[in-house]
Amino acid sequence: MVSMLPKSLRIRHSLAALTAVCICAPLLPAQPQPATTINDSEHRIDKSFAQADNSSQKFHDLSEAYFADMFRLMPSWATSSGIHDYDSKLESRSPAFHAAKIATLKSYLGKFEGIKPQSLTPFEQHDAEILIASINSALLSLEQLLWWKRNPDEYSSDVSESIFNLVKRNFAPLPTRMRSVIDREKQIPAVLSNARINLQPDLIPPIYVEVALEQLPGIILFFQDSVPEAFTNVHDDKLQEELKTSTKDVIEALKGYQNFLKKDLLDAGVCKGQIAIGEENYRKKLLYDEMVDESIDSLLARGDAELKRLQKQFAATAHELAPDKTTRECFDDIAKKHPKPDELIKDVSDLMERIRNFCIDKEIITIPSNDRPIIEETPPFMRALTFASLESPGPLETQATETFYNITLPEHDWTPQQVEEHMRSFSYCDLINTSTHEAYPGHFVQFLWLRSAPSKVRKLIGCSSNDEGWAHYCEQMMVDEGFGKGDKELRMIQLHDALLRACRYMVGLRMHCRGMTLPEAVDFFMKEGFMERTNAEREAKRGTSDPTYLVYTLGKLEILKMRDDYRKLKGTDFKLKEFHNQFMKSGYPPLKIVREEMFSSAKQ
Repeated sequence: MVSMLPKSLRIRHSLAALTAVCICAPLLPAQPQPATTINDSEHRIDKSFAQADNSSQKFHDLSEAYFADMFRLMPSWATSSGIHDYDSKLESRSPAFHAAKIATLKSYLGKFEGIKPQSLTPFEQHDAEILIASINSALLSLEQLLWWKRNPDEYSSDVSESIFNLVKRNFAPLPTRMRSVIDREKQIPAVLSNARINLQPDLIPPIYVEVALEQLPGIILFFQDSVPEAFTNVHDDKLQEELKTSTKDVIEALKGYQNFLKKDLLDAGVCKGQIAIGEENYRKKLLYDEMVDESIDSLLARGDAELKRLQKQFAATAHELAPDKTTRECFDDIAKKHPKPDELIKDVSDLMERIRNFCIDKEIITIPSNDRPIIEETPPFMRALTFASLESPGPLETQATETFYNITLPEHDWTPQQVEEHMRSFSYCDLINTSTHEAYPGHFVQFLWLRSAPSKVRKLIGCSSNDEGWAHYCEQMMVDEGFGKGDKELRMIQLHDALLRACRYMVGLRMHCRGMTLPEAVDFFMKEGFMERTNAEREAKRGTSDPTYLVYTLGKLEILKMRDDYRKLKGTDFKLKEFHNQFMKSGYPPLKIVREEMFSSAKQ
């Protein structure tokens, strides 16, 4: 299960991942908050889901208590969700707290499982399912997957993100946010100290250390330059001196952590952990995160069939474009047509209105707001594993509601070959496909609908096969609906990006369940997905710690099937815009729940 707020933003801000954190603050009694209301009738769930009785109130109060406790346990998640009561606190990540956190999660699991489903409305039954699955996912991460003992990047990237969320968004006056930054920074050295205690070399794959070391220079640069720069207009000498001291201590702690990872772990050769999480854990993760209960063999067969279908269509399109060239040569010719790095952000900005207008003119989907995403460079601490991402405000944020569309530019120390390989993922046609995915009608439009999601559960918890599946589905759907006016080069790029997701699908399964090695994964992306080595290496590295990044293709396939079934149900009354709007109404829960709610409403 994931929250709509991104963490690495195509490595999303996961409730399951966040439950690996600790905090020194005590667990306080929960205070129920008012229920979320829906003002726009277009977003309203059918009346059969809105009846309430005493059991409904008990479920609502328990849900509120759960989120209140989770926000206290995880102040960084509270901040990124738009709750600012804990902005001065930071998860301590101390090992002693994990046992208490597990006990708290298990306590809530028992309480939610103790509610009789028949005493709730159908909609509340689904919310209860979502909460139970989310808690099970969190416990799986804590007790079985053990990311907090295995992944060193989790500590350095998370502390930088906790500060970034205070720096980036103008939800409070600068001096107030500066005070919170100082207070959080003071706690970061202890977090990194606890990381050394928690991390177990025999469980850590060496590649996890390599990724952490790749991220750390950008993280250090963020604290060295971006944090002080954000508060230059605060004319308070005492605060400025405090920030200078706390930031200096953080940088020293990060450099110490960097040295520990390099010398004590990587160079010492003590990391002996396996990448694979194993078939049993993989199936549990899919069940809890996506509500998908399917054998690994069946999933592999489906993925292989989709990969072969895409490859066949990719080759056929290439032949139409350039019959005298190989498929690879045809694709390379298209990929070479890209902007210069310093023109990339402007070109994306110019493209946005064109795509948005198409969605409106062709009645693709209702866009619930005139807000626009702001295109910026990807923050330094997120560049190692992502090309592009959407940074939405917290679903409960009421002040700083901007959305940032992040683009990863080449690093300054890259060779010309590395820069060129990187930029080939931003060909002019790829910019269209990527912007369709990230903005219109993909992630950004889904976020705009999420503001009116019918419950707090639906605002705060969702799943990636819905979120990423929707955005990936949009890439194909937009070309199918005529964007680009039949441009074969655009279709070629759309298929190439679909091949990338199908390769993720296969690599994630094979790496974690069938013994595929990291070098084999790199070769797979290059051979089967027509990727350059630089990008293939990045994709394969991501798969080592993101086992279920099959969610893009898995979700797309399910949404396409859902659309076909909905078309059959509606017959001549089927309208694409209606289907997409109905899809958005449920928030972004597992697709199983979207299907049940959509078809139940349509049959009434």
